[in-house]
Amino acid sequence: MKKGVFITFEGNDGAGKTTVCQAVYQKLQKQGYDVLYTREPGGSQIAEKIRDILLDTKNGAMDPRTEALLYAASRRQHLVEKVLPALKNKQIVLCDRFIDSSLAYQGYARKIGMTSIWSINQFAIDGHMPDRTIFLSVSTKTGQKRMDMRGEKNRLDLEANDFHQAVRQGYEILCEQYKDRIVVIDAEPELSIVIDQTMKSVLEVVHANE
Repeated sequence: MKKGVFITFEGNDGAGKTTVCQAVYQKLQKQGYDVLYTREPGGSQIAEKIRDILLDTKNGAMDPRTEALLYAASRRQHLVEKVLPALKNKQIVLCDRFIDSSLAYQGYARKIGMTSIWSINQFAIDGHMPDRTIFLSVSTKTGQKRMDMRGEKNRLDLEANDFHQAVRQGYEILCEQYKDRIVVIDAEPELSIVIDQTMKSVLEVVHANE
């Protein structure tokens, strides 16, 4: 690899991000690539502690701006501890969620404003944007059905349907705004098809850096 490759995975709740991201990780490993799978919020010891606070169902009184700042703090710690060292070692980094999650969830759905969330997160990531973002697209109806099958829900899972619809709308804006970076993949079909399409998109970026 000429340099490290940073690929992030996004999607509204129930899109199957984690499942698809981990499947791509395993496929890349089998092909002999030096690849790291990680997630947000979390991914490092300090960031995981912030994740626990963010997703705890007991923290329903959390202010939206507090939530936004905690996500940014977790992102910064994870980036410095995990992502940047891996990229420096010319690894492929697959990250389950990144800045686009904050823009869609806190910026749009929480109505803080995407510009404000962008500013907070630029301070956190210091210009380190993904080489490519995979957006796994499902309807809110499909997403809700999949979340119900998952069993235990976190604090954001328990938000009203209006909130999840707003998140979806926020992502639609981002996909339009960042067409050069975000690749939209239909995540409604059976899993194997979604994984194959995602793998193809990931390999395009990887091959371009070999």
